[in-house]
Amino acid sequence: MYTARGLRRMVRRGGAQICIIDPESYMTYQPFLPEAAAGNLAERHVVVPLRQLLRGVEIINGRVTAISHAQRQVEFKPVTGGLRQIGYDILVVAPGSISRTLPIEGLAERGIGFKTVGEAIYLRNHVLSQLDIAASTEDPDIRRKALTFVFVGAGFAGVEALAELEDMARSACRYYPGIAPDDMRWILVEATGRILPEVGPELGPWAQRDLRSRGIDLRLNTRLKSAAGGRIKLDDGTEVDADTLVWTAGVKPHPVLAHSDLPLDSRGRLTATAELTVRGMPGVFTAGDCAAVPDLTAADGGAETICAPNAQHAVRQARRLASNIRAFLHGKPLEPYRHAYAGSVASLGLHRGVAYVYRIRLTGWPAWFLHRTYHLARVPTLNRKVRVVADWTLALFFPREIVSLGTVERPREEFEQAALESSLAERDR
Repeated sequence: MYTARGLRRMVRRGGAQICIIDPESYMTYQPFLPEAAAGNLAERHVVVPLRQLLRGVEIINGRVTAISHAQRQVEFKPVTGGLRQIGYDILVVAPGSISRTLPIEGLAERGIGFKTVGEAIYLRNHVLSQLDIAASTEDPDIRRKALTFVFVGAGFAGVEALAELEDMARSACRYYPGIAPDDMRWILVEATGRILPEVGPELGPWAQRDLRSRGIDLRLNTRLKSAAGGRIKLDDGTEVDADTLVWTAGVKPHPVLAHSDLPLDSRGRLTATAELTVRGMPGVFTAGDCAAVPDLTAADGGAETICAPNAQHAVRQARRLASNIRAFLHGKPLEPYRHAYAGSVASLGLHRGVAYVYRIRLTGWPAWFLHRTYHLARVPTLNRKVRVVADWTLALFFPREIVSLGTVERPREEFEQAALESSLAERDR
């Protein structure tokens, strides 16, 4: 999206035709997903419509299933219809990443990721529906299972999702007379010995203390062994029944890269140059999570370091990428991607957070405020900025909504049941 945005002048001048292929017609601003899941932001305000933002750019919805640079074409599968081939002169490969899962029994059936707005809204509805279940049953086993929430992975996604949802659920308990915050059990499972490594060795422990002070059970140096039948088994011997299992244990490059003739590294990423081109493939550019882009600011003794798969790099790379494509078309030299590390910010729920920005460490309310300010400045378009501020402002005067709209995931269920009953009644007559 950012690359196309940087090339739009060429379209207006008639110098190029730009086409974006994506399954969705919008870009998700992923740092706001935890706030959308917690109900602090409307889900429509964390996405940016591509057709509205990129006027003059062709947007086609579907998936690229294969790439053949030898033939200068991609294989495209639209939402409806058969495969077709689309040719190109210049190719930008930026499909991002998908959740990195492991062959753990029950994970595919029970787990939910946290990379899309659909997953965030589903998780919000699911957590609130579990409170409804617990408040409506007299069976202690059902109640205990409904009020147990397990998150695997303690990076940004896992910690922020858990912290925001725990904060939302704790606040919602005031409307459930039979449920106290201490009745809920929130478990964070992490295979390494620390959480939020991105914010540094000092703020990570602070975040641990904050989460534990809220009664959150942190299991460090621990792995998930099984989730079959909703029975969560950890390798430290712990076993609990839970209806909620959120998997945020890392990402891997998009699988379409394996169906291409482009060079990949040992982790399945495109081998990229510092100028954001694919090595040995003239006319092919790349950026983001799918690309192994050398980090020129972190080279150590000649050893090449790769840019981390995060939004800060992806957005900055995209802007450099647009400039390099223009230079490539005009026969000018390409410039390498370099960045100045701005720092990291993380929200731990309402009025809580940690931040390490330009060597300054903040915790609590100041860090939370900086987190919101930073991402408000980064979210694309004035339209979205205003809507986000409006949501936050209204939240100062009104409590969060605690309605679980589970039917949005199954909108035809009631109609199908009515049609089935009608057919059975007609058959009986």
